[in-house]
Amino acid sequence: MTTLRYRLAALGAALALTVTGGAVVGPAVADGQVTQKQPTAVGFGGAVSSVDAEASAAALGVLRNGGNAADAAVAAAATLGVTQPYSAGIGGGGYFVFYNAQDGTIGTIDGRETAPAVMPHDAFIDPATGKPYRFTPELVTSGISVGVPGTLATWQRALDRWGTIGLGQALQPAITVADRGFVVDPTFRQQTLDNKARFAAFTTTSSLYLPGGDAPAVGSIFTNPDLAATYRLIAANGIGAFYGGPLAGEITNTVQNPPKTATTTLPVPVGHMTAADLAAYKTVDRDPTHVNYRGYDVFGMAPSSSGGTTVGESLNILDQFNLAEMNDANALHHYLEASALAFADRGKYAGDPDFVDVPTDELLDPQFGKERACSISPTTAATKPVPPGDVETIDGACPAAAAASAGDADTENISTTNLTVADKWGNVVEYTLTIEQTGGSGMVVPGRGFILNNELTDFSTVFNPNDPNRIDPGKRPRSSMSPTIMLRDGKPFLALGSPGGSTIITTVLQTIFNRIDRGMTTPQAIAAPRATQRNTPKVIAEPDFITKYGSQLTPFGHVLQPSGDSFTSAAEIGAETAIEFLPDGRMLAAAEPVRRGGGSAMVVTPSP
Repeated sequence: MTTLRYRLAALGAALALTVTGGAVVGPAVADGQVTQKQPTAVGFGGAVSSVDAEASAAALGVLRNGGNAADAAVAAAATLGVTQPYSAGIGGGGYFVFYNAQDGTIGTIDGRETAPAVMPHDAFIDPATGKPYRFTPELVTSGISVGVPGTLATWQRALDRWGTIGLGQALQPAITVADRGFVVDPTFRQQTLDNKARFAAFTTTSSLYLPGGDAPAVGSIFTNPDLAATYRLIAANGIGAFYGGPLAGEITNTVQNPPKTATTTLPVPVGHMTAADLAAYKTVDRDPTHVNYRGYDVFGMAPSSSGGTTVGESLNILDQFNLAEMNDANALHHYLEASALAFADRGKYAGDPDFVDVPTDELLDPQFGKERACSISPTTAATKPVPPGDVETIDGACPAAAAASAGDADTENISTTNLTVADKWGNVVEYTLTIEQTGGSGMVVPGRGFILNNELTDFSTVFNPNDPNRIDPGKRPRSSMSPTIMLRDGKPFLALGSPGGSTIITTVLQTIFNRIDRGMTTPQAIAAPRATQRNTPKVIAEPDFITKYGSQLTPFGHVLQPSGDSFTSAAEIGAETAIEFLPDGRMLAAAEPVRRGGGSAMVVTPSP
């Protein structure tokens, strides 16, 4: 693996390189500092793990200057909006989980995007044909797919609840990076090329990300002065400058009148978002989900995310088996079967709790997990899809009753990003944020430098009144984002999360399974090859997983399909970040060593 080199500026550094936008070939002069991505770091005083060295450095600078984990997480997230614009940014949303060391509590913020107030139930039906729009590229590249963004409101709410600095200060590292630029790596170039037809459909996007008709070259310096100016506007005037005023009008005009190029053949269906939708947007403080797994308290994100319930239910199912005494094949068989069962229940029950009655307590009841575990054969994989369980009659007895299936096929896409931060006081943040599709809707707001999400494609395509994830006005689409914090004896043990659409759930689950049941270290658990079973006839697995375990799992009846063979499966599954809290008081920050070009782990004070 080639380690990617990034130029990192100290906060507020005076920069010698002046550029006017786009990609500029040449050296980045950034306070003389050059650093490398490192997937693992151990030390004291605070830690951060993200997919990007610029973002990790931004968080580390805040920690070193006396900020806490919430402050640093917002700074890192804002920087990811610059350096990872196809995965996250102020045009999207996400979920923020915070462990408060002062009182030992965990709080969460639901910053998921919402459907416009006038969103019709047949929004995804092409009026010209009476049939659903083709999912890609038509539906994902559209105004109709754009939800009301929640990211900025999430940052403000996190700082109000737990932070020590203002949003304006937290945005400064990102403004610096947007102004002086960052080094284009192979992943950024390839993601641009993968979206070339979609980006070329819009005047604003093509001028920013396809200068001269091509993606920025690897090793060039990419700047985004429009985004820097947008961040400055928000830093000076608060998030009201985004959710109201001229910028709100520009966002809604982009949704309703996409800036199409004259040459594109994409239809780009228009959307329904209005300025009133932006003005009305609110984050929601939610209680976390909670299960106990082998003595560890596992906290996650409650609905509208399905991450906490599905990871939690899967762990309750696995808790019925002594996985540590099993060989790899038997343990992995149980992991895959438990995940399929929990995904069946996700499809039946999970949705926005403001619109549907989500039985969260029942899904996380250990007795329900015991019932679901009854259907796992130790020798044979069940025929998929398996039916959901019946939450109306939970008694822990076998055999357990089944319920009728509900819901449409999963269309949640693979992009998103995640970060993990801890500070010297013991506060911890796990934060997953997204614009959905790699490249979101493909639409850059004119003159503002950020891409709008296409998050509403996470709703079921065809309206079904019995589907908990049906389209409704003002509703949050179901998500799989799974920011997770684990405690041992009331103190942080492990915080982790990942991007990857619905594979986020299995990535987090498999990492916990690897760490707790298979005896791996956290770096080993992250690096291990992955497979995801989401209640489908085939198990999607990374090629290395198939090479290592395929012959052992085939006798159970598992059919393994290489990842990357469909729009919901990248060649690599997930891109995890984590921090483990070691018994001697040190923090172990861990990121991907290879996936998505590798991640960046940093600590305030390194130690051997």
